[in-house]
Amino acid sequence: MEPSEYRVVITDCDHGSIREEKEEFDRMGAELILAQVREEEELIRVGKEADGLINQYALLTRRVFENLPKCKVVARYGVGVDSIDLRAATDLGIIIANVPDYCIDEVASHAVAMMLTLTRKTAFFDRKVKSSQWDFRPGTPIHRIQGKTLGLIGCGKIGFEVAKRISAFGVKVMAFDPYIQRTGEKIELTDLETVLRKSDFISIHCPLNDSTQHLIGEQEFQKMERKPLLINTSRGPIVNEKALIQALEEGRISGAGLDVLETEPPDSNNPMLKMENVIFSPHVGFYSEESISELKRRTARNVSDVLRGRWPGSVVNQGVMGKTRATISFD
Repeated sequence: MEPSEYRVVITDCDHGSIREEKEEFDRMGAELILAQVREEEELIRVGKEADGLINQYALLTRRVFENLPKCKVVARYGVGVDSIDLRAATDLGIIIANVPDYCIDEVASHAVAMMLTLTRKTAFFDRKVKSSQWDFRPGTPIHRIQGKTLGLIGCGKIGFEVAKRISAFGVKVMAFDPYIQRTGEKIELTDLETVLRKSDFISIHCPLNDSTQHLIGEQEFQKMERKPLLINTSRGPIVNEKALIQALEEGRISGAGLDVLETEPPDSNNPMLKMENVIFSPHVGFYSEESISELKRRTARNVSDVLRGRWPGSVVNQGVMGKTRATISFD
């Protein structure tokens, strides 16, 4: 049997199966290795002969990249790439690709579900009934959803889908997003301060980067005049957790729905775990059986595209164009 022309390494993943990835690389005769490593030395060891990497949680540092002489492309399972040194990859001509839109339906629905759960206090009442308390009065007051205002922080594809869903309840939508000029729908684009001041619900849908780290902190909570419900299904560190706890304790916001946290899982002493007006889910907003299968296929295709000489569907470090190690045809 002739040796494979290409070697692709999956550094780590928690999907339980690599069927979709194997099907993609079998079609091009590439060798696929599931390494399940995260330590720097191990990443260098398993990746030194790799033409491409697929990555989930492992930190890919400059030192790792400097020791991967054959690597042309890294594709990450998912949207965020904060675990990857993008500057180092660009300097070394390595394409970094992601899948930015594989779980739009899931995350948008999860965010709206959290809003409705907090507004109608369904999780609260469920706990009460299961502890033999058949009485609605401990959950009062509950306010009507219709006529309220949702403020989006980030209005990309997920934010847009959240707006579509919540609008069906008669909710007005405004958004802060410095990267878009118009939405094409009944979404009022405005500045961050207006969103903070005028929203009854605030839902976060921006990526985590240097400009959004702790975007919502103590000063931002002080501007929330309507004591909104805060929903975060994006990335935990966008919200300063210490400031969030303080805002909840002081009643500056009415509650929070959190699928992501600064530290995951939360410390058992985190005071939010005992707050009735805070609901959690374990970073699951992305998940459905369909979304995972799509993610795996598209991540593998990002790597196979580069190895076949094609520009992949979504490149994060666009500055690598023109100096990539791969031979790319744009015909």
